Amino acid sequence: MSEDGPKRTRPFVLITGTPGTGKTSTASLIAERTGMKHVNVGDLIKEHKCHEGRDEDLDTNILDEDKLLDAMEVILDKAAEDGQGIVADFHVCEIFPERWFDLIICLRTSTDVLFDRLTARGYNEKKRSENMEAEIMQVILDEARESYAQEIVHECPSNTVEDMETNVTRVEQWGKQWIKDKDKED
Repeated sequence: MSEDGPKRTRPFVLITGTPGTGKTSTASLIAERTGMKHVNVGDLIKEHKCHEGRDEDLDTNILDEDKLLDAMEVILDKAAEDGQGIVADFHVCEIFPERWFDLIICLRTSTDVLFDRLTARGYNEKKRSENMEAEIMQVILDEARESYAQEIVHECPSNTVEDMETNVTRVEQWGKQWIKDKDKED
């Protein structure tokens, strides 16, 4: 989103975390409940071909960050112009400019639950091991804390449907307060 772009009247939220922590499910539910536009960044990458080759060992495409950021900027500017909130989900957070998001939710999942989820997705041993290690070492959470203001980064458990429901409700309530606070500023 360009710095001189339209003033936002609705919040932009990023749901991040290790693959398998429930980002897309959580973001979809938030969008459904709040009317925010859901931006599944993984789908956006595929749609706009924001990759520059393939990592065969990890069975994944290599991200073209510049192309992705250009595509996202158009979407975020349009949402701001239209007075629409955004809830984006992606397993990488540090590539996005700090000004883009008002709230960062980093989902965390216990290793036994995560192992089962990644296995069910058909991840090969190397890819599953790397993601398990990233979760154990809280790589995504640390990247979020290093990339954004501490007060907007929140670590949330994501092991059960109840956890997801709690997280969605928290974001829903936070969004309502964000809008009230924004209205007071104007």
